[in-house]
Amino acid sequence: MNLVRATASIGGLTLVSRVLGMVRDMLMARYVGAGLASDAFLIAWRLPNLFRALFAEGAFAAVFVPMYNRRMTQAEQEAAESGLAAANEFAGQVLSVLLPFLILFTAIMMAATAQIVWAMTGGFPDGGPEKFDLAVHLTRITFPYLALISLVSLLGGILNSLNRFWVNAAAPVLLNIAMIVAILFFRGTSQAQIAETQAIAVTAAGALQLLWLVWSCRRAGVVLKLARPRLSPDVKRLLLLIGPAALGQGAIQFNLLISTSLAARFLEQGAVSYLYYADRLNQLPLGLIGIGVGTAILPTLSRQIGGEDHKAAAHTQNRAMELSLLLALPAAVALVVSATPLVRGVFQHGAFTAADTLGASGALAAFSLGVPAYVLIKVLTPGFYARQDTKTPVRLAVVSMLVNLAGNLLSVLVLDAGFTGIALSTALAAWVNFALLYAWLHRRNHLQLDARFKAKALRIIAASTAMGAALFALNPWLDPFMAGGWQERVTALVALCGIGGAVYGVAVLLLGGASLGELRRQFTRKA
Repeated sequence: MNLVRATASIGGLTLVSRVLGMVRDMLMARYVGAGLASDAFLIAWRLPNLFRALFAEGAFAAVFVPMYNRRMTQAEQEAAESGLAAANEFAGQVLSVLLPFLILFTAIMMAATAQIVWAMTGGFPDGGPEKFDLAVHLTRITFPYLALISLVSLLGGILNSLNRFWVNAAAPVLLNIAMIVAILFFRGTSQAQIAETQAIAVTAAGALQLLWLVWSCRRAGVVLKLARPRLSPDVKRLLLLIGPAALGQGAIQFNLLISTSLAARFLEQGAVSYLYYADRLNQLPLGLIGIGVGTAILPTLSRQIGGEDHKAAAHTQNRAMELSLLLALPAAVALVVSATPLVRGVFQHGAFTAADTLGASGALAAFSLGVPAYVLIKVLTPGFYARQDTKTPVRLAVVSMLVNLAGNLLSVLVLDAGFTGIALSTALAAWVNFALLYAWLHRRNHLQLDARFKAKALRIIAASTAMGAALFALNPWLDPFMAGGWQERVTALVALCGIGGAVYGVAVLLLGGASLGELRRQFTRKA
């Protein structure tokens, strides 16, 4: 497998999805702003979004892909049957158990929606019964997405195992298209009606994503057969690993869920929205880099570790960390240094005011301090799951979540730091999680930072610092244009990102943090 090309394939389609997601959020900011309806919808969207992150981008794939690959490899070595047929038999067994469970689970969750929303928000003390009732109504509409995205993750894991990464990476595009179409053509007249159309679009998009994956699997020759649910030894093992993997992979998402819940309970109206809009910009590098690299290396690591080629596995993770740092560190610096111009240029129009910009940009700068950690966590966790170790990441994730909870409570109840303190605590928790993951891999002799990574990292830090200084000088010149017409906004945003990217690119090449020759070889080398 070619790591850079696979990452570029996943990252490129993820970029399309994130750009469309940004368009969706810009439309939400314009028509709904940061208030009652926005907060209610974002609570309704938080649980489906959590499951999407855990399953489509995390735990299910982290456990299922190594087991699917192992089943395929064992069948090929034993020459008893087709490796693909054996792997698909296992996938069919998983589907036969997963489908009825998801139907029952969704029905229970929809029946208990009011209790779940109250547990998340405390009844919205700042917004009263109207806000709580709207959040319950919207959450009930979005809940079926949980089941749909879980099925999508199963089929996507199969296609990732067959190195058809682009198909699964393209699925989120359908979600954003559905939500954009809903808000442009079916939004209604009130902010509550707009929020309702968005909730309906979420579930409709889940159905579209599932149809896309079913069709793509059939084109790849993968047809799963439903049978009577049976807990075979492999299925039992998968189920035992999924829970811990969800907690381990989803530490960042659980931290965001905690942060959102505290903001809904204790902070002013709009705080939930500020955290959401800030996190949307903050999540761009995670989606483009962390998920892309983490998804690309998992099948390779599984094969290398299964073949006991531990030296190659360590090399794969070192290069993945190097690539992640090369892309994530400048993104973090840009989001911290230019938080206010970026939020103003992307979101400040219509119902989203200048005061909302100040709130969201403060949260963005704090969130973004953790961007490199968020990305590197996605690179390190496959090192555990490829070895079928899901318990260790869980223990470490629990520690990071306790750090986040303590920081959140301290920020809200003691320091009065508000949503900025909440975002800062989330970033700190991510760094704690990364440090613990690396320390455990290092202690077990599964991962040592090689000399090349150490040398490159210092040069990448220096290049990112140079870019940060350039952006700091540019901010006062470009910020006034961020509140103008759309042509002025686009021009200013392109200038800010383009000049920052150019300064970083030149600096990183001159300092030796990357080389054109090495990047060219990675893109042209065959898998």
